[in-house]
Formats: sequence, structure tokens, C-alpha cells
Amino acid sequence: MPEQTDTPEKDIYNDQRSVALRTTQSVYFVQEHDKVSMLELLLNDHKELQVVIVVKSKKKADALSEFLISKEFNTLCVHGNHRQEQQKEAAAGFNLGALNIIITTDMILKTLKLENIKLVLSYDLPDSAQDYYNRLAFMKELGVAIALVSPEDEPLLSDIEFNMKKEIEEKVLEGFVASATPNYPGKTKKDRIKKPRHRKNKVKKEQEA
Repeated sequence: MPEQTDTPEKDIYNDQRSVALRTTQSVYFVQEHDKVSMLELLLNDHKELQVVIVVKSKKKADALSEFLISKEFNTLCVHGNHRQEQQKEAAAGFNLGALNIIITTDMILKTLKLENIKLVLSYDLPDSAQDYYNRLAFMKELGVAIALVSPEDEPLLSDIEFNMKKEIEEKVLEGFVASATPNYPGKTKKDRIKKPRHRKNKVKKEQEA
């Protein structure tokens, strides 16, 4: 009888801890109005990857798609205003590698059946920690997750980290220059005090209990 040489399939676990451990995660703190310029720099560093960018609204998806196309990125937005045939066509292009950036929402991402996602970029954090975990779970193997976090989004980040029992690494993007922030006079990156965010949130939750 011939020797069995096939490598058995490795089990892939999609519980929150398994997804968190196998995904390389990082966050970049940025003002909301600076996200688009930071996004361009980040994508320039990941041009060869299959990327999914997740936003909260169809309007934002359209605007980002228009911007990235103007910068000659191979991108397409897919959301609820597109017919099912258009969504399937976009997913097929992504899975075949003809398209390497898809911009979408959490609701539509669940239906696209995308393959070989290497980078999930959360342009907006979701209101639910579970939705953030679901985004990562679409990368069935090792992948990279990047989140752009505005000051208004920091409570959402705290919930995500508390939920996963994991503090996400904070990074600074080389070459990025923040623009003027009239609504935040004197507030700079250095003003933030580095704390274990999920632990601080845990204390808050225990006090509220």
C-alpha cells in the first residue's frame, strides 16, 4: 500500500482568543480628518497584499474609493446600494487577484465570501467588539489587522481590547505628518498617556457593575 504523503488539513479555530493570537494587530491614533492621508501611506506600504478596508457608511465607502482610484490604487467599493450581481463580480475579481483592494461595510463583508484576505484595515472601528472580531475571522490563516483610531473612537477600542483580553500594539507611521487640528488646540500624540487600555476599561466596567 503506498505511503500517505498528503499533509492533513490544519484545524482553524475562530473563537476570539484564537483569532486574536494568530492575527498581527496594530492601531494608529489619528484625527478623523487625517485618516485618508494616513490610509494612502499605509496602502503604499502594503501594495502587494489583498486588502479589505471596512467603513461604517456607504457614503464613506464611495468617497474613499474615488480618492484611492485617483491615486491609482486597484480598488473598488461594494455596499448595499450595489446589486447582488455587482457584489459577486467584485468578490470574484478579488478572489482571482484582478482586484486587490475592496472597501465595504460589516454587513456586506459577511456576504462576499472573499478568499485570501491578507490585511483587514479598519478605517472605522465598529460599534460592537464582536464585529471587530468578525472582521479578523475572515482571514482564515495568518493575517494582518490595522485600525485607524480617532480620539472619538478610543472608547470603542477599549471595549475591543477588554473583549479580547489583549492590548493591541500602538504604532506610529513613519512619514505621516498630522495637519492642523483647530478643534483640539494643543493636543498632540505626545499628550496621550500610555496605559494598559483593556485593564483600565475592566476597572471601569467593574465599578459600573
